Amino acid sequence: MSTARFLAFEGGEGAGKSTQARMLAAALAARGIASVVTREPGGTPGAEAIRALLLGTDGEGWNPRAEALLFAAARSDHVERLIRPALAQGQWVICDRFVDSSRAYQGGAGGLSDADVLALHRVGSEGLLPDLTLLIEVPPHVAAARTAARDGDATDRIGGRDAAYHARVAASFARLAEEEPQRFARIDGDGEAAVVHDRIMAALARFGVAP
Repeated sequence: MSTARFLAFEGGEGAGKSTQARMLAAALAARGIASVVTREPGGTPGAEAIRALLLGTDGEGWNPRAEALLFAAARSDHVERLIRPALAQGQWVICDRFVDSSRAYQGGAGGLSDADVLALHRVGSEGLLPDLTLLIEVPPHVAAARTAARDGDATDRIGGRDAAYHARVAASFARLAEEEPQRFARIDGDGEAAVVHDRIMAALARFGVAP
């Protein structure tokens, strides 16, 4: 049995993270590797309830500090009730977003310091980090077209923020990947889903997974 691995997909809106997470799980299954696909915020009943608070468009919304606290609370439940148990059982965990999203959205784009976001993560989730973070990067016009095709006019609270905010998010992700190259794999997400999937499989060669 292969060593359990924790993989996170990161990127802005419309990067294709959810599609690639599902494709990766299928590819691992074909190689005899059991995995669980999950998401943030969410993944457990408690975290899904917090997701509704964070992303729903009713009310005034949350300031970046409150957002960071809510994300950290959801992540704490997710880690304790789903991620760590799955890894302990030998399953790979494929997560659509993890702490680096908080670092990019509430941190780089929202104005909180990286140190504060990581401090919340140390308290809530004991500092757990993925074995590999797959950062899918696409040009802004591609991301906008994909998001429009997926959501139409029904975007969530965070996805519906202006282009300047999402540009700051993209810049923050790029900075994190540059600062932590040992944990990040930057994936060109522009192209057909199957082509992007091949790029992701190539990045998993470090774990002995055949392309």
